[in-house]
Amino acid sequence: MGFETHALISTLADSLTLVSWWKPVLFLFPLLAWAWAVSTVCDKHAARFYLEREMWNYIHCSAAFLAILAVIFMPSLGEGGSLTWIVSFVVFSLLLASSVVAYVVVANRDERVPEGGKVSFELSKIASLVEGKGKKKTKGKAGTSVLTFRRIDKSAVDVPATDSPEFEVRLAGEGMLMKALDVRAARVEIAPSAKDAYQTVFNVDGIRTPGETMPAASGIKLIDFWKASAKLDVADRRKKQSADLTVERGASKNKLHIETAGGQSGQKLTLLIDPETQVRKTAEQIGWTPEQIEIVRGWSTSRGGVVLLSALPEGGRTTTMYTVMKMHDAYTNNVQTVEIELEDALEGIRQNKWDAMSEGPDFGTLVRSILRRDPDIVGVAQVPDAQTAKEIVKADPEKCRVYASLNADSAVGAIQAWVRLLGDADAAAKSLHGVLAEKLLRKLCINCKQAYQPSPDVLKRLGLPPDKVKQLFKKGGEVLVKNKPETCPVCQGTGYLQRDGAFEVFNIDDAAREMIRAQNWAGLKAELRKGGLPSIQQAALRKAIDGVTSVEEVLRITAEATKAAAPAKQTAKPKA
Repeated sequence: MGFETHALISTLADSLTLVSWWKPVLFLFPLLAWAWAVSTVCDKHAARFYLEREMWNYIHCSAAFLAILAVIFMPSLGEGGSLTWIVSFVVFSLLLASSVVAYVVVANRDERVPEGGKVSFELSKIASLVEGKGKKKTKGKAGTSVLTFRRIDKSAVDVPATDSPEFEVRLAGEGMLMKALDVRAARVEIAPSAKDAYQTVFNVDGIRTPGETMPAASGIKLIDFWKASAKLDVADRRKKQSADLTVERGASKNKLHIETAGGQSGQKLTLLIDPETQVRKTAEQIGWTPEQIEIVRGWSTSRGGVVLLSALPEGGRTTTMYTVMKMHDAYTNNVQTVEIELEDALEGIRQNKWDAMSEGPDFGTLVRSILRRDPDIVGVAQVPDAQTAKEIVKADPEKCRVYASLNADSAVGAIQAWVRLLGDADAAAKSLHGVLAEKLLRKLCINCKQAYQPSPDVLKRLGLPPDKVKQLFKKGGEVLVKNKPETCPVCQGTGYLQRDGAFEVFNIDDAAREMIRAQNWAGLKAELRKGGLPSIQQAALRKAIDGVTSVEEVLRITAEATKAAAPAKQTAKPKA
């Protein structure tokens, strides 16, 4: 009996030394990393953007429970179980990481999460975040800058001494920019608003929102700060100037395109925030219906003729032209553009910039020069005058496709403008292959939009069948948190988030050409609609029915005063 007891004690003692003490300690590292990621990043992110926080917490806890079970019930592997702890450690770590990775993938694809709010665990961004926190602590002690500005050459803009007047101007500039980033503004303007006064204006989802009003002297100093930061000529207050800056704010980076110009009332400065991101859309993202996508794809596989791309100023023409141009194969075709401002780099496409301030050729002459080089596809970002239009129609009608961008609010309006520019209805009709027109509308925030049942009278006024449309959506702006209304964190209370396009897209056939030659605009409108393709208003109403936008937004963009088609003589300076 004593011998058996001694043997049992010896066996237990041996079993206690089968696993080295440091091996279980290793399991703490992935566990602690998982706990930090879940509590500090995922949970707070889900709470901020209302992403089913409770469900995700169940998923994280389930992953941890499965990881522990996998370690406990891991079968013995290798000789004497030598591989068991290694496999257990790997499986344990992967199971813990699975829930975190799943959250990042799903959350970053959710429309409620804006571009600046996406989750990232990149080491560079984490390091930048730590650096940013350090800077904030330094700010509390020494009053240094919160933001870092870098020029194209990567050099940082120096921060003035805290006791200098320039430091106060820098802080004012940073405050203006941080507000713009917080409200998701795509554009900020500083311009004279009244005698001896300047005002900032924020453009959020296409809506101009007035900001701070300041004395003229303060406004001029603020403009000079941005010009000096971008190494523009501060002394020149008349000539149009532009440059780029990169702003770093903690872990995030944004590109700024700065433009300044003078006028009779004073200087004006425009800051475009991440302009490349604003114009990058695919055929599926831009807002075309499936039928419209098929028409545009047909354009990308055919040659010859002119296709008109039209919208009102700042109405999305640049985005549309870039999207259409990218649908052509730039590696088997000679694809070029002629632009006043290069909004984004297009892979494989030669982009020619026209500088209004240079002593080179005028816009029409530059277009003629490019068309004489036998390109396959040319995108003209603006048709500023009759000369340019006449150079376009001289292109080879069998080989060269030209996309011509015009200021017009409808397909028929674009064709009318084209006829006026050429001064020859027959030449205009003969040259046209297709036409596209668009208006931009705001998309409802999917985090706070509200469904409602429209009345039959409302549906009748909209031309919608009451028996088929059972619900529509309107803007919210608030969400309930513990039964208390709070401002929606996704749209900042506006009820809308980002923009979409409502389009008219038509091919021009022989019947339509006859209407153009006769300048029978009512007949042309009817001819274009024969194929059942939607007008801009009909396309916008479809988006309201689908819950993409609201009826109020449809009425806003369709009830705007219809502007006359582009006059025979336009300026080459407006941007799309």
